[in-house]
Amino acid sequence: MNHFDYRNGELYAEDVAIARIAEAVGTPFYCYSTATLTRHYKVLAGALADMKPMICYAVKANSNLAVIKTLADLGAGADVVSEGELRRALAAGVPPGRIIYSGVGKTREELASAVEHGVHQVNVESLPELEALSEIAAARGAAIDIAIRVNPNVDAETHHKISTGRKEDKFGIAIEDAVAAYARAAALPAINPVSVAVHIGSQLTSLTPFRAAFMRIAELTQALRAQGHDIRRLDLGGGLGIPYRNETPPAPADYAAMVRDTVGGLGCEIAIEPGRMLVGNAGILVSRVIYIKEGHDRRFVIVDAAMNDLIRPALYESYHALLPGREPTPGTAMEPADIVGPVCETGDTFALGRPAPPLVTGDLLAFATAGAYGAVMSSTYNARPLAPEVLVKGDAYAVVRKRQSYEALLALDSLADWQDDRGAGRRRTG
Repeated sequence: MNHFDYRNGELYAEDVAIARIAEAVGTPFYCYSTATLTRHYKVLAGALADMKPMICYAVKANSNLAVIKTLADLGAGADVVSEGELRRALAAGVPPGRIIYSGVGKTREELASAVEHGVHQVNVESLPELEALSEIAAARGAAIDIAIRVNPNVDAETHHKISTGRKEDKFGIAIEDAVAAYARAAALPAINPVSVAVHIGSQLTSLTPFRAAFMRIAELTQALRAQGHDIRRLDLGGGLGIPYRNETPPAPADYAAMVRDTVGGLGCEIAIEPGRMLVGNAGILVSRVIYIKEGHDRRFVIVDAAMNDLIRPALYESYHALLPGREPTPGTAMEPADIVGPVCETGDTFALGRPAPPLVTGDLLAFATAGAYGAVMSSTYNARPLAPEVLVKGDAYAVVRKRQSYEALLALDSLADWQDDRGAGRRRTG
């Protein structure tokens, strides 16, 4: 469920007209609904309430500070995969003790930051990382709780680019090597191996892969305890899917029942790392039609949003429903159109042959389900400034990331001293 709907034929976010925001901030822009974020978090937390899980929002899905704070105020921790995300979580008010540090390629500087801030745990993904973390923590006189992320060799049955739990994927330590890895962890100074972590992919629409992975983790936990390891936590990752088109992902209550059935009897503290399911349907990308271009055999609707703003269709062939700023009247004839952006790439296409109402220059057109992996994956390709982000709550809205100016974009670069007349007489050599 989301809180974007039509009122008297006009698209609203909660109690704010999208056209009102567009008039004030321009297009394109991202718009997020506080009510949707709140509802999704509470439904998930309620389904799992008897297990008292630590719900760590996966910041990589949407790292806007206002979004993170909205969820943190509801009780969420954070799952981070970089020092930048760690800093964002802390800035949004997430306590260090509710932060899990994941990621397959943490640098030594990032590991040091995790130790210095005292995060809840670090999810280790390789033996070299384990050795580095031990050295860094020991040098600081600190001990760090860890999980080893185990790769269970389970196919998540999702898009191949977002599957992470197969043996050919780069993530985690193979489950058959896990016992030896925990033995090594236990022998290292400043390392407390207290948890097992698993994450098999994103946008899963079936519980079957989760069940297979969690059963393997349950067996591993028992084997590790038999070896004398004090495994008292399980990090089950995220990945539960959402409806973009006609998917029917499992309900949070069914997911919770499966968690109880597979690992509920182990007496472990449970952590989960939802991202997309919390924020995906809580956001839209609003654009404006620039031109209608009639080709020989197709109609192109050219909008001012582009693949640099929302790359998912180009990267994953993903589907985003179209929400015209004005609701089509009943009986309006829909005609196929290619919805495209202005970037100089054929891949800058949001939809091909999509049935759309008659649109004209100046009309607003929003892309639904853009709250996850939208703004956070945006770029300045074609020297296009980053789009603003807006958070709505009831009848109020706030710009929570302002539109990047051309001046700010250009200021990121500098000329070499030999290219700048001001550098004459101070040339570098060597």
